[in-house]
Amino acid sequence: MSSIDQQVAEKLDQSQRILIVSHVRPDADAVGSVLGLGLALRNKGKIVQMVLEDGTPGFNYLPQIDLIRREPEGELDFIVVVDCSDPKRVGHVLKTYGKPDLVVDHHKTNLNFGTYNIVEPYQVATAGILYDHMPKWGLKLDQNVATCLLAGIIGDTIGFRTSNVNSAALRSAAALMDLGADLNRIYREELVLRSFKAVRYWGSGLSRLQQDNGIVWTSLTLEDRDSIGYPGNDDADLVNILSSVREAQIAVIFVEQSQNDVKISWRARPGIDVSGIASFFGGGGHAAAAGADVKGSLDDVQKHVLLETNKLLES
Repeated sequence: MSSIDQQVAEKLDQSQRILIVSHVRPDADAVGSVLGLGLALRNKGKIVQMVLEDGTPGFNYLPQIDLIRREPEGELDFIVVVDCSDPKRVGHVLKTYGKPDLVVDHHKTNLNFGTYNIVEPYQVATAGILYDHMPKWGLKLDQNVATCLLAGIIGDTIGFRTSNVNSAALRSAAALMDLGADLNRIYREELVLRSFKAVRYWGSGLSRLQQDNGIVWTSLTLEDRDSIGYPGNDDADLVNILSSVREAQIAVIFVEQSQNDVKISWRARPGIDVSGIASFFGGGGHAAAAGADVKGSLDDVQKHVLLETNKLLES
């Protein structure tokens, strides 16, 4: 066991009131990591608050998902941030409690902002890191925990289709299945099924799809979201549809958050690294998938981002 695992195990043993948080607009890896770690700690008798500022839209298939709340409360002994490279992406949760005790993440742009940092960019998902380390912290993986962790792995690899999938990731997934996680159900819920409103929302973005010089892009506006009644402030995974376009070396989607705030997501073909351009705009991520939030109007942000993305391709 590494020294950091030993220290984390000791701190968790000594702590009774634990907070686990992740990033705004959570994906399957964020939700699965928060819930999987939280359930394992609860099984050990800890008082655990699992908090996601934007809630958990679309993840009702995960066990005990109702335990996740939007705000923490009371005194805490230990704070864990999972699947988040920058404290700003946690939202307002950390403003009251300050620096986290432990950060567990797989983003190469992680700022190592915890007292203890377990950052493994080679891992396909933060859930995969937790699968490896939780037993070293004295935590058991039961069927519910395994289901949450497998959801994180499936979500971040888009069903084992990303270029970083390796045999270790597949072995971890198989071990989680052996613990009772239902691969077929998770895959269907996470990657196949979509709400009627989400598909209509896709239609708005697809109707204004554009391409130029190896870049395919579109946008989703506040008006799109309001007119359709789509409940989230994300892209409903439309960016993964854009990345399937044969001509796309880089796919970009712009999602209007407010009149002066735009969320950008990039997806890249193997051999192209978009994490740097995301960092340039104040975000982060992986070589093949990255994101940022940029202040400004949708038109202005789109022009600036496309200009810099073109420079990346030309270089």
